[in-house]
Amino acid sequence: MTTGQWVRRLRRTLMTAGATLALAAGVLTGTATPSQAAVQGPCDIYQGGGTPCVAAHSSTRALYGSYNGPLYQVKRASDGATKDIGVLGAGGYANAAAQDSFCAGTSCVITVIYDQSGKGNNLTQAPAGGAAGGPDNLANAVEAPVSVGGHKAYGVYIAPGTGYRDDHTNGIATGDQPEGMYAVLDGTHYDGGCCFDYGNAEANDHDTGNGHMEAIYFGDIKAWGYGTGNGPWVMADQENGLFSGAGTQFNANDPSVNDRFLTAIVKGAPNQWAIRAGDAQSGGLSTYYSGARPNAAGYNPMHKEGSIILGIGGDNSKGSAGTFYEGVMTSGYPSDATENAVQANVTAAGYSSASVAGNTLTPGSRVSLRATTTCCTGDYITHDDADNKAGITAVNSSSSSALKGDASWIVRAGLANSSCLTFESANDPGQFLRHYNFELYLSPDDGGAAFAQDATFCSGAGNSGTGFSFQSVNYPTKYLRHYDYTLYVASDGGSNAWDSSNSWKDDSSWLVDQPWS
Repeated sequence: MTTGQWVRRLRRTLMTAGATLALAAGVLTGTATPSQAAVQGPCDIYQGGGTPCVAAHSSTRALYGSYNGPLYQVKRASDGATKDIGVLGAGGYANAAAQDSFCAGTSCVITVIYDQSGKGNNLTQAPAGGAAGGPDNLANAVEAPVSVGGHKAYGVYIAPGTGYRDDHTNGIATGDQPEGMYAVLDGTHYDGGCCFDYGNAEANDHDTGNGHMEAIYFGDIKAWGYGTGNGPWVMADQENGLFSGAGTQFNANDPSVNDRFLTAIVKGAPNQWAIRAGDAQSGGLSTYYSGARPNAAGYNPMHKEGSIILGIGGDNSKGSAGTFYEGVMTSGYPSDATENAVQANVTAAGYSSASVAGNTLTPGSRVSLRATTTCCTGDYITHDDADNKAGITAVNSSSSSALKGDASWIVRAGLANSSCLTFESANDPGQFLRHYNFELYLSPDDGGAAFAQDATFCSGAGNSGTGFSFQSVNYPTKYLRHYDYTLYVASDGGSNAWDSSNSWKDDSSWLVDQPWS
C-alpha cells in the first residue's frame, strides 16, 4: 500500500466514525512519511476528548503524533548491556532493526516499557507480592514478532511467571476517581491462569481487598465472572473478582472473542463502569457491559490505589499468559465517541501477523519441514496432541485439516539466540518445539532460560548436502533428527540408539516446504 493509499484509508475510517469526527479532526494534517503511523495518535484523541493519557505504553509504535522517544529497553544475555528501542520517526513505528542488530547472536529480554505520557510511569520487572515470590521473569524480546503498517515490530510476550509493574506512579486514578484504559492484545494467546491484566492495582503488591483494582483482564478462567461460550473473555479485574457484568458470575452480554488482534477497554467512574472491545484490525467497538458497580461490599465506592500492572494480578498472581502490543490509562471517564475515534486510529495503524520477511526461514513465516531420507520423503515434522511428542508423519493433500495443522510451524527468532530459530505450532499458538532428555516435545514457554535454550536451533546447510539442518544451541554436536519416526536432538554416533551413524546425515536434513495449514 502506498502512503497516499494509506492516508486515504485512514481518512475514510475516521469519517465513518460519525460522532467521533470532531475528535478526529486534524488527524491528517501534513504529509506522512513511510516511517510514520499518523500525525495524531490515540493519546492526542484522548486529550481532545478531555480525558488525557496519564500512562501510555507500547512496544510497537508511538501513541502521540509528536512522540520521538524510546518505546522500550532491551538487555542482552551475552554481556548484560542495555539499549533503548525508539521509533523510526516522530509519531512512527518501532525501530525493530535496532533491536535485531543489538540482540544478534544472543538473547534479549525487555527490561523497561517506557511511559510516553511524560509522567514517568514506566513499567519494569514486577517484584515479589502476596500471591507468589518474585521478582517476576522478564519477557523475551523476540517472542512476539508482528507487522504494524508494514513495519516489523515486537509485542510483549507474557509467559506464566512474567510480569511488569510500577508502584510509584504519577497521575493514575486513586480511590473512586474516574479513569479509562485500553489495550491491544493478541486475542489468540491466553490461558486460564490468574491473571493477565493491564491497569490499576495495589501499591504494595498484596491483595488489600475488594475494589482496590481496576484493570483489563483477558483469558478464559471461570473462577469468578465469565461470559458466553468457552472464552476467552474481556473482563474487569476489580480485586477478588473478575467481572463480566454487574454480578460475579455469568454475563450473557460478554461474548467469547478470538480476534487475532483485539482492542480491549475497561473504564470506571463513581458507581459506573463499562467493558468494550473490538477487532483491532477492522470495524468498531461493542459494549459488553455498562452500568452500576457490583453490589458486593467494597466495590462502591472503589478504593483504587494507582499502581500499574501488566501480565499479572494485583497481588502478583502470575500464572497467566498473553501478549501486549499497546495500551494507555486516562484521567477521567472517556466518552464512547472518544473511544470510537481511538479504535479508528488503532485499526488504521495496520496490525498484521503477516511476515515482513523475504525467505522461508525468516521469523514470521510459516513452513512445513519435510524429511529427506529415502524412506520418508512424504513425512513432515508433526506434533501429537495426545502426548505432545514430536515426530514425523506422512502428510498429503488428502490428510485431515487437523493433521495439516500439526505439520505447520511459525518460524520465530531463536529465544536463546536471535540469530537462530524457534518453531511455534501454527495451530497451537504459544506452544513451541523443545527438546527434553533429547526427545522433542511441544511445550508452552515458561519464561525461563532453560526453555529458551531447549527451544532454539541454528539453521545451516543440510548435513547430507540437501536442504537444511538444525543444530541445538545448547548441545552444538546434536541436530534435529528423526529416528524410528520420533524426533530427537542427536549426534553422529553415540551411546543412545538415536545417535546411530546409520543414515544420520539424511535423517538430520530437512526440506523447507510451504505450510500445509
